[in-house]
Amino acid sequence: MNDEDLLRYSRQIMLPDFDIAGQEKLLESKALIIGLGGLGSPIVMYLAAAGVGHLMIADDDHVDLSNLQRQIVHDNDSLNEPKVTSAARRVKALNPNTVITTYAKRLTGAALEQAVSEADVVIDGTDNFSSRYDLNRACFEARTPLVSGAAIRMEGQVAVFDPTVEDAPCYQCLYSDGTDEALNCAENGVAAPLVGIVGSIQAMEAMKVLTGVGETLTGYVLYLDAKRMDWRKLRLPKNPNCPTCGDRA
Repeated sequence: MNDEDLLRYSRQIMLPDFDIAGQEKLLESKALIIGLGGLGSPIVMYLAAAGVGHLMIADDDHVDLSNLQRQIVHDNDSLNEPKVTSAARRVKALNPNTVITTYAKRLTGAALEQAVSEADVVIDGTDNFSSRYDLNRACFEARTPLVSGAAIRMEGQVAVFDPTVEDAPCYQCLYSDGTDEALNCAENGVAAPLVGIVGSIQAMEAMKVLTGVGETLTGYVLYLDAKRMDWRKLRLPKNPNCPTCGDRA
């Protein structure tokens, strides 16, 4: 690190558990963020600001006026622009030293597997079960930790699925079956700050995965009822019959 880095990241470096070693780990890390909407917005900005050296960002969508209520990485000048282009510009303005790889498409099949295998951590900002199942499977096969989040209406959840941890569950241990019907914000609505809360927690968990500082949510699910500001942290065991990570998978 040079003098500019020491100043930029000084408030993290002074944390006793973090120190220079933790910051150097972040600077050398590569994170894959899938989805640059409500969750992906705070994730990509906080990880860039915190000093994750290389961000791989993927989204096949364009910025729409209805996005701006909660997708704070974008702004009025980004309307009709690919979300990856808008997010990359904002990240570069925030931290010019961040290396950015953009995928202006939905990553599937071999392309998804390749991107996941290159990352040190994957953060899920998608909003449908089919994408989450594909991402979970790719992370399990590549043994890449996955930070999962979801937010709708005034409810949210966060979990970490780390296939490098023995007997740790995967996403399909939590949701063995799911349907995308009536799952999106366009059908159900979402409170603007909620995605900021959930996405920020995902960014924090990703930092912990990358640095080894603290204890991650691996083996747990954190639930938030924002209407009552009620938090619950529930243990999630591995499902031996899980179609992805179970004994018969």
